[in-house]
Amino acid sequence: MERLVSARPTTEDQAFEASLRPRRLAEFIGQEKVKENLKIAVEAAQKRKEPLDPILLFGPPGLGKTTLAYIIAAEMAVSIRPSSGPAIERAGDLAAILTGLKREDILFIDEVHRLGRMVEEVLYPALEDFALDLVVGKGPGARSLRLTLPPFTLIGATTRFALLSSPLRERFGAVYRLDFYDEPAIASIIRRSARVLKVEIEEGGVEELAKRARGTPRVANRLLKRVRDYAQVRAKGVITRKVAQEALARLEVDHTGLDEVDRKVLLTIIEKFEGGPVGLETIAAAISEEPDTIMDVYEPYLLQLGFLERTPRGRLATRLAYQHLCLPYKKEAQPGLFSTTEGGSDGASKP
Repeated sequence: MERLVSARPTTEDQAFEASLRPRRLAEFIGQEKVKENLKIAVEAAQKRKEPLDPILLFGPPGLGKTTLAYIIAAEMAVSIRPSSGPAIERAGDLAAILTGLKREDILFIDEVHRLGRMVEEVLYPALEDFALDLVVGKGPGARSLRLTLPPFTLIGATTRFALLSSPLRERFGAVYRLDFYDEPAIASIIRRSARVLKVEIEEGGVEELAKRARGTPRVANRLLKRVRDYAQVRAKGVITRKVAQEALARLEVDHTGLDEVDRKVLLTIIEKFEGGPVGLETIAAAISEEPDTIMDVYEPYLLQLGFLERTPRGRLATRLAYQHLCLPYKKEAQPGLFSTTEGGSDGASKP
């Protein structure tokens, strides 16, 4: 079952988010430094009547990378062709996309770190020379053919910046990191979404949702949608502080935004491994989850709250985690007791 507080997009989210998505930079809330830099880049490109340099947007999921790509296209008054790394399996797939672009169009590739090496080799000359190198025929009669492409802009998005190959990373002229939002920014997003959805919400309700949204607009909008349903059935459609608290308690999202899975990760480290340090692979086996999912989906927010610490020997539950779970903190934990060779090695290799 999909977690309510997961920042990963779901099929249900796609249509819902599209209705709430801002269309212009002026409407986009938060990420002020990124917005200002993009505004300057767009204005400069428009004055030169040239496409933008390749842009890379990276950061945790749910922070607005896709939304910004569409906003850039709207600001430049050009078309955008969306795709994703896993969808472009062969070099021919990318060639078909590139030859269909028009002058100054934007090619948006989500999860760009998942492009295959052969696909990347086709992309390099397209970015550098706006040219597509093809091999026609097979065997001794094969010959190389170069097609000229119209000038275009590549926008890549990734949650795993470190997994980008060095040659691909170097070809992005502008690289922007999106960070988690603070509570005032999330509150502004919730107010805007409530206006769009025509939901009546009091300031206390806004504050409760903002506290539990994990600094992520996607989570904030998803919580608003669920609490709206509860309010319509139990509170005449008005989201007050009390209504928000009752609804979120039923959904098992606590006052810091942690859900059952987050608490399970922390309790596993504390109760089964005396607070750690313990290796990522060991935690994954203990809760029947994939290590990459723990590292990419669960850990970032726990680290942000200071409930989890990464060490060379593995993961460690902090004093704050014990306090949050109302458990006695064992200062004199035995860090080596459960840190096997596996635990130490994967703690270092997957920091």
